[in-house]
Amino acid sequence: MKKIYSVMVENRSGVLSKVSGLFARRCFNIDSLVVGETFDPEVSNMTIVSSGDERTLEQIEKQLNKKLDVIKVKTFKEEHAISRELMLIKVKYNKNNRKDIMEITEICGAEIVDMSKHYIMIQICNTPEKIQVFRSMLSGISVVEVARTGTLALTKCSDME
Repeated sequence: MKKIYSVMVENRSGVLSKVSGLFARRCFNIDSLVVGETFDPEVSNMTIVSSGDERTLEQIEKQLNKKLDVIKVKTFKEEHAISRELMLIKVKYNKNNRKDIMEITEICGAEIVDMSKHYIMIQICNTPEKIQVFRSMLSGISVVEVARTGTLALTKCSDME
């Protein structure tokens, strides 16, 4: 079972280390972690995706709420959220597979953002599941480099009413 934690924290050095240390000490798993400043430069938002049994996921929330640098913790399940991830992938192409790469890119809603004589860089922003599908569709292609963000998520608007 997975749960998404949206954690508002004070934007100070060492806060990320304290939060990740909490997970390490308690042997909690972090599937994804994204941190970014909010509109208020003194506050950051951490989006943490973690997996475990119900008891473990409840413990994570309780432990996060005990941290002094934590302002607020919101939790939600994947089905109650809109989540996105960004991936940049650089592949080597030749005249035999160039058309296939371009078709896969178009079918998956990705975009070619850079290209040279032998390499193409593709950007895709989608759900983590669809990013994985895109990656698997390129399995026969020579992947040179991959950079991938963690999951960003917000609760669905309909769940707020």
